[in-house]
Amino acid sequence: MTACSIHRLAEHALLCSVSGPVSLDIQRRMWAMADRAADWDGVIDAYPGMNNLTVMFSPNADPEALTHRLTDAWASGEMRDAGGRVIDIPVHYGGEHGPDLADVATHTGLPPREVVRRHCEGRYVVYFLGFQPGFAYLGGLDPALATPRRAEPRLAVPAGAVGIGGEQTGIYPATAPGGWQLIGHTDVSLFDPAHEPPTLLAPGDTVRFVAEAVSL
Repeated sequence: MTACSIHRLAEHALLCSVSGPVSLDIQRRMWAMADRAADWDGVIDAYPGMNNLTVMFSPNADPEALTHRLTDAWASGEMRDAGGRVIDIPVHYGGEHGPDLADVATHTGLPPREVVRRHCEGRYVVYFLGFQPGFAYLGGLDPALATPRRAEPRLAVPAGAVGIGGEQTGIYPATAPGGWQLIGHTDVSLFDPAHEPPTLLAPGDTVRFVAEAVSL
């Protein structure tokens, strides 16, 4: 069984982390731990990350007791199914919307349309949200599409940009600096503070990219 280390992250926070490669099973165990911990007395919130879980607790909580409970929760092997919603994201690939599509094609040795086809074939599970409000870290990219980040990041990646960064793909919810290879764009809003919940995606959801148009 994969070991989980638990240590103090801050005065009122614990971090549970697992070393080794990222996998859906590890994420499912982190989701289950987060669900359980959220109901414990003294816990303010539990945030799943990539191969980790951060637990925020009140000043009156006993961190040693919480550590024991988290250790037991991990040892139980309980997993939460990735049984969230299936959300289709329409994408305009290439052209001005995907200025790095040609570079990804060159790096992978695949024609641009094959890059698009494989990207749309994937079924991507939301592992966790981070980096920006609403930014989903997705598992499930075809290994053949893995492409290193740009040597020089852009100062402003537009909201809705769909990119590939290493072995992951994702969507920028808001304009921000970034180094991912941009292959397309979507008009779907991923974060709206006026909505409840404000984020479109949640851990356990499945994302499918749909080619609305392809410009080469």
